[in-house]
Amino acid sequence: MEPAIKLMPGVSKWDIRQKVWDYMEENDLANFPRPVHHRIPNFKGAAQAAENLPNLQEFKNARIIKVNPDKPQENVRLLMLEARKTLLVPTPRLRTGLFNKIVPPPGASKEVLRVCSTAQGVKDFSVPVRLDAKVHVDLVVVGSVAVSDKGWRIGKGEGFADLEYAMMVSMGAVDENTVVVTTVHDCQLLDIPEELMDDHDLTVDYILTPTQVIKTDCKRSKPQGIIWSKVDSEMMEKIPILKSLQFREKKAGKDVTLRDERLVEKKERQRMSVVRKPSARGGSTAKIKTNPIEVTRNSEASEEEMESGCKVQLNAPSRVTAVYMGNIPQSLRVSELKIILRDHNALPLRLNWQGAQHRAFLDYKDEVTAEEAVTSLAGLSISGSMIRVELARSQRGNRSRSQTTEEPSKQLLV
Repeated sequence: MEPAIKLMPGVSKWDIRQKVWDYMEENDLANFPRPVHHRIPNFKGAAQAAENLPNLQEFKNARIIKVNPDKPQENVRLLMLEARKTLLVPTPRLRTGLFNKIVPPPGASKEVLRVCSTAQGVKDFSVPVRLDAKVHVDLVVVGSVAVSDKGWRIGKGEGFADLEYAMMVSMGAVDENTVVVTTVHDCQLLDIPEELMDDHDLTVDYILTPTQVIKTDCKRSKPQGIIWSKVDSEMMEKIPILKSLQFREKKAGKDVTLRDERLVEKKERQRMSVVRKPSARGGSTAKIKTNPIEVTRNSEASEEEMESGCKVQLNAPSRVTAVYMGNIPQSLRVSELKIILRDHNALPLRLNWQGAQHRAFLDYKDEVTAEEAVTSLAGLSISGSMIRVELARSQRGNRSRSQTTEEPSKQLLV
């Protein structure tokens, strides 16, 4: 079957999400909540797609199944409970733990089970599963924004499904025998380029739509655990359970250095460069540069502050290097830009959003980090617009503070 949505060469994950969301809205292919943008779409036919699940032998053999809490998988959760499977759901945004177990009342009727399968039921009829619990998940069901018949999956951009799976690997809850299934509308089947996939991306073994069941025979490995080099301190604060997993893995002798810690170490090694000069005795002496790195952190600003065009502080360092992004589509929201930056491992410490001028300034803690972001974002296209990404002019050359009208001096509003 030909994909309903055609992808152009050089497409990004963000382009794919936007195309799927736009197509589903334009063709009225989703139920409440609407619009589908920035969500796992509650596609029409979700119940029919879910009904394919009990026919899978992997479902029949499974005892413990984890299902994401999104609306389109509500019927999946109901089928699990009706089949008397042990149903696990992730805790909301992983704030208080990894997942909860749904425990229906004894002798629950189908209507009560239906309530248990809803978002409210998850809150009312679930108990937390301890991190040290000996749990083996046989089947995982996730939502998707887009998926390919090769097993490549794209979520809504926040990375929770990928991280949840990696965390389950770390706690020994999944292994190579765990099967991953997604339910989507047929229009969400796309020819996703494999080069967009990273080591942390979760792949799927089965795709269930209202009209077909696809076994992907995916050869790409699923996440092998938490990739600590992709986790930063901000994420650690937002998801406290990561600290427990980091402690456990550190005790086991694994490298659990965080992304921002690695960047600090890299910068420090450069600062410790040795400068050789002749000595009075005809030999040479070594002068060690040891400039301290100053980093402070503030809480994240609200979406309303970002949209208002003021200076947004994600984290506030004492010394920064700025990156300029130009030719940004006027329709792009700052929250969407953050997802794009996360996709490219280029989240800044601070963001100066100037959407009306089609530009933004990204502040990174040092020049090394900024240059890595420029490299990561090279060739970026958003909604058909090729984005200009470079060090801000005040950061180039001799670090002159002069700016052109295209790149005005930045006002620090805190």
